[in-house]
Amino acid sequence: MLRMSTLFLRTLREDPADAEVASHRLLVRAGYIRRAAPGIYSWLPLGLKVLAKIEAVVREEMDASGSQEVHFPALLPREPYEASGRWKDYGPNLFRLKDRKDADYLLAPTHEEMFTLLVKDLYSSYKDLPLSLYQIQTKYRDEARPRAGLIRGREFIMKDAYTFDLTDEGLAASYAIQRAAYIRIYDRLGVPYVAVSAMSGAMGGSVSEEFLCPVEVGEDTYVRSPGGYAANVEAVTTVVPPAVPFADAPAPHVEDTPGTATIDSLVALANERHPRPDRAWTAADTLKNVVLAVTEPTGERNLLVIGLPGDRDVDLKRAEAALSPAGVEPATDADFARHKGLVPGYIGPGALGPQAREVGVEAAGADAGADGDTAVRYLLDPRVVEGTRWITGANVKDKHVFDLVAGRDFSADGTIEAAEVRAGDPAPDGSGPLELARGVEIGHIFQLGTKYAKALGLGVLDENGKARVVTMGSYGLGVTRVVAVLAELNNDEIGLRWPAHVAPYHVHVVATGKEDAVYVAAEGISEALETLGIEVCYDDRRQASPGVKFKDAELIGAPFIIVVGKGLEAGTVEIRDRRAGTTDEVGVAEAVALAAERVRAALGQAAVG
Repeated sequence: MLRMSTLFLRTLREDPADAEVASHRLLVRAGYIRRAAPGIYSWLPLGLKVLAKIEAVVREEMDASGSQEVHFPALLPREPYEASGRWKDYGPNLFRLKDRKDADYLLAPTHEEMFTLLVKDLYSSYKDLPLSLYQIQTKYRDEARPRAGLIRGREFIMKDAYTFDLTDEGLAASYAIQRAAYIRIYDRLGVPYVAVSAMSGAMGGSVSEEFLCPVEVGEDTYVRSPGGYAANVEAVTTVVPPAVPFADAPAPHVEDTPGTATIDSLVALANERHPRPDRAWTAADTLKNVVLAVTEPTGERNLLVIGLPGDRDVDLKRAEAALSPAGVEPATDADFARHKGLVPGYIGPGALGPQAREVGVEAAGADAGADGDTAVRYLLDPRVVEGTRWITGANVKDKHVFDLVAGRDFSADGTIEAAEVRAGDPAPDGSGPLELARGVEIGHIFQLGTKYAKALGLGVLDENGKARVVTMGSYGLGVTRVVAVLAELNNDEIGLRWPAHVAPYHVHVVATGKEDAVYVAAEGISEALETLGIEVCYDDRRQASPGVKFKDAELIGAPFIIVVGKGLEAGTVEIRDRRAGTTDEVGVAEAVALAAERVRAALGQAAVG
């Protein structure tokens, strides 16, 4: 059994300075993990026990789905990732390094390329398919802002699986099998989830779904509707309004609008000096033009302007998803300095996109050579449809254009889904108004198709002896994130409260007092429980006070605590249920059987629920 006197553990009474969320605070304080560097953690004995139990559930369900386990190195050569395009597409998120011979290597963010090459090396016939392989392996991503402990790290453990099929129908069937396995895993672990449509990003492929655990500390925003639509906010598409007739629309006219560099100040002045006869101007009548800097994986940096209704803001995560694999950030003062025609607060379509190109770069305001022979690219929110009339910048300080009509007076280089999604927006499938929630991504599954097979030459001969490209699926599950999510969901003001099926041990036996009889009884109870297959940690420390022992037991969070102390003279001990918050005083002779019964019940409930 585990003994507190020899267990490699030091609990902390104070929260770590960098901890933002409950799971991070408690996993560090309770001695499950220790920070090694930003976004990188060492796993201590208790943490590894929880991790191993989660991995066991994952393995059982993956094996039951027909998938076979393999294991790849984390240090990989450049060439396969060069062939797939991801050496470039991953940009700064990829850890790159060189060996002593100056050859390029990387620390794997995922292993699509290696799985593809392994199957290519060993299989060549349609008779070998379908095939499903998986691994549980450490991954690396150079996150710009690692945060929240295990929720967003630079080193993490992931289960990634890959399926190989001859046809799209076979891929769909394999995808359904893997999806069902994920549901069983989350159900067994007691992790609530929502499956939502998602973007494929640098992974590529067509169908893509994320499994999100609904918790407020999550970085992902997702939407759902009364009719069942669910999607990551990055994958939501706008319901496009119909075009508006504009034959009788007045000609555009430039007006003086001093001191109106913000939408609110512009609307206020428009209502004061240029009132509408039918209603007041609102922010939705203005065309906001947001300047972004887009950095390609090659490092090339260009400006992009997004035009959208003034009552909306650009969501940078949606913009980045739409422009993947490029990185996106707001333009800086240095960017504006290179493009004199972009007047902050007064930017309008006249200096952008197609209309600027018609009159040349000089009219667009760019310095010579800043943009070559093209104007700054201009994309519009899908709501800016033909015939809509706008107040927008005149590209001159303190001036705006009124009655500028889309499709008549200006156009763009295309559209982009980058505007914020709001509660109450219509669902794309017509299933009702959207509501927003937050969650942590704990799984992501893709129908990759033939992207990697084509890039790396994975094909087989079909029944007619004809070469066929294999079609693939990819299925990732964040094992270390599941640890964090379970800790986030199962805690109170005094510590963790693990479910029995993932707890590092089931019962924490606490011996209080100095009498030898207390320690003899506590050890006897611990040994008897171990004999029955119940996992025990026995706090046998003679020098620690009862208060310290209780705080440690509550912080560590085993589901049941048995206290052997003052009641021993009367022949009783306490059984405390951390999850239910109850305490029962029972006879020493009954304690072992009753504790074992409660543990088995808790494990049984976990298995069913």
